[in-house]
Amino acid sequence: MTETTDRREQRIAKLGQLAALGIDPYPARVHYTHTAAEALAAFEQAAEGQTLEVEVVGRLVSLRDMGKSSFAHLADGSGRIQIYARKDVVGEPSYELLRRLFDLGDFVWCKGKLFRTRTGEVTVEVQALQLLAKTLRPLPEKWHGLKDVEARYRQRYLDLIANEDTRRVFITRSRIISAVRRYLDEHGFLEVETPVLQPIYGGANARPFTTHHNALDQTLYLRIADELYLKRLIIGGLDRVYEIGHNFRNEGIDTQHHPEFTAIEIYQAYADYHDMMRLVEELHAYAAQQATGSSVITYQGQTIDLTPPWRRVTLRDLLLEGTGIDIRQHTTYDSLWAAALERGLEISKQPNWGKLVDELFGEHVQRTLVQPTFMLDYPIEISPLAKKVPGSQDTVERFEFFVAGMECGNAFTELNDPLDQRERFMSQHRLAQAGDDETQPLDEDFLTAMEHGMPPTGGLGIGIDRMVMLLTDQTSIREVILFPQMRSK
Repeated sequence: MTETTDRREQRIAKLGQLAALGIDPYPARVHYTHTAAEALAAFEQAAEGQTLEVEVVGRLVSLRDMGKSSFAHLADGSGRIQIYARKDVVGEPSYELLRRLFDLGDFVWCKGKLFRTRTGEVTVEVQALQLLAKTLRPLPEKWHGLKDVEARYRQRYLDLIANEDTRRVFITRSRIISAVRRYLDEHGFLEVETPVLQPIYGGANARPFTTHHNALDQTLYLRIADELYLKRLIIGGLDRVYEIGHNFRNEGIDTQHHPEFTAIEIYQAYADYHDMMRLVEELHAYAAQQATGSSVITYQGQTIDLTPPWRRVTLRDLLLEGTGIDIRQHTTYDSLWAAALERGLEISKQPNWGKLVDELFGEHVQRTLVQPTFMLDYPIEISPLAKKVPGSQDTVERFEFFVAGMECGNAFTELNDPLDQRERFMSQHRLAQAGDDETQPLDEDFLTAMEHGMPPTGGLGIGIDRMVMLLTDQTSIREVILFPQMRSK
């Protein structure tokens, strides 16, 4: 029998003892007057000599038995508060329950007067207490924290109980998302919802998850992006829309990628990618200020200033600066591949020239972009939904933005020419036939919508998880997703 199993059996035995005493170990409801934080604040704000009586609840996280009296701590969602139980005040039956039948981790209610101990800690002198929920399994030993990474991800509830830093990350995540919503709502954007199950996936270059709808006898896909549905809303006359939701991509898992992730997509009629750049930098500075108190943050020891304006530079210039290769001088796959080999730059084979450009940047330039940087103007081969740069046939008005070496979002001046869009989809189809499994399929319904007229539009997608990583100083996406995917045991 393991130690955990043995202790579980001991706690189950205590349930029997509680039942024999007529005590319900799982009462249906409880009344309390203060959270831990509220009780501490009330004491500090009270007039000198004022007596304060409170009722508090929480998980029993420490217990120090001193014979005829005991000190303990209760923890709730707001923090911790110390309680002090004396046998002659609370009564022998209740006091013995605390000593013999309560365990660390149990949920407890108590009522009493607040006072300050000789060591200066605000404490509840217990007059009455009650068991609210009996725990059957012990919690992380001595509250020193749960260190095993796999256990933290598989049993996030224990991680939240034991690790203050984990709680801080997810509280900050919630504040970031609230700030993003607040900013967009205050700037005239409308939050909408679009389908997660789609008959045709699109809006990004990625492999989808596939499922089957039995009643319709139809193959459906979990969305890889919201884009094509949000553009339908622009066509329908909703000029500023956004959606925060989960996207799903059937791809690998690493520190920056997860098959299920949270993103926001934003579309604004009568705007272009320059407008989207201003939106990105203002939105990030606002969210950082609201969630952390400053638009200047520290990430992995580096000071990063999110205050607008951010640096703007073309993909061509960044590659020239970082690798010495001018992609305007190497406009074929073979020429670009040879130029990379000449300079000793390791890159992997790609299905086309545009993806080779992207690979060259990702392997040899991206990590150098520490301060916020907009990288502009992409090959048309890897940007089938963006409008061409005026006067160019192979470059589009697209940017990605990078902070601390991470790609954090993607935006276009959206293509609104339905005939050009059809040809782009057909080009994607030809790439798929040549072996590229991350191209976008032809969507006739979307093309029909476009033929009804789409105004000039700026579109933007931001990875919420990466924004949270940045603002909470985390290097792994799993640290900012409450329940990350894990391989089955």
